[in-house]
Amino acid sequence: MRSESSSDKKFTPLVVVGWLLSLLVLFPLYIMVVNSFKSRQEIFTNQLSLPSSLSFDYYAQAIAQMGFLTALGNSLLITGVSVVLIVVFSSMAAWVLERRKTKTSGFLYYMFIATMLIPFQAIMIPLIQYINKWQIPSLNFALLNTRYGLIFMNIGFGMSMAIFLFHGFIKTVPYEIEEAATIDGCNKFQLFWHIVFPVLTPTTVTVAILNVLSLWNDYLLPSLTLRDLELRTIPLSTFFFFGQFNIEWNLALAGLVLTIIPVILFYLFTQKYIIKGIAAGAIK
Repeated sequence: MRSESSSDKKFTPLVVVGWLLSLLVLFPLYIMVVNSFKSRQEIFTNQLSLPSSLSFDYYAQAIAQMGFLTALGNSLLITGVSVVLIVVFSSMAAWVLERRKTKTSGFLYYMFIATMLIPFQAIMIPLIQYINKWQIPSLNFALLNTRYGLIFMNIGFGMSMAIFLFHGFIKTVPYEIEEAATIDGCNKFQLFWHIVFPVLTPTTVTVAILNVLSLWNDYLLPSLTLRDLELRTIPLSTFFFFGQFNIEWNLALAGLVLTIIPVILFYLFTQKYIIKGIAAGAIK
């Protein structure tokens, strides 16, 4: 018993440091939530105090002014389709690159990894100039100012990390399972979707979580590609409250709270897979 109590005392400073770091991380969230219920006068008077009244009027105003339902639909569509296609394409690509032990597959894999080192800001202007040329006016086809154009670019930017994670996990899948399935008559399509892909569940969830968090909160790429109001995602609609000469802080903070609620709920339901998937895939 004495050894256990001494052990508890030994780790007390670490617990204190952990609580302090947690409070430091949660403090901006507290500021955002508390001030989303205040008037502008209250915000400028005291940012740390609790609101004088708990009213959701500012949330209702924010929902109406930012076109929240339309923006929410756009964000759900763009993020959902992008994540599904990233998972599908990257898992298939990683499987082929891992199972085919050739110089070409190794070269392609390291090319994907190398693109992870290139910052988006370095290529965004040439990218938009190039994508702007992909237009067919007679068919009303364009990659700029369209949802499918943004989805196409999201897939391109999300593939590298996803292939890296899937590639590492596939190394741990016994090849004998695939050989047995082939002997039993499985073709390539059946082999991957019925045998290999179900085993990749931890990494699949990890890839989905990382891309949902990234794409849902992305502002820069949608701001470069989407112009029409009815196409705006939630981050673009929230920026509506930050004017050139005036900032409606209470409405802006209410909009930010509405923005993060869906992704927080998604993360809470799937967080246990993050460490498991990354450790099983990337490290191994």
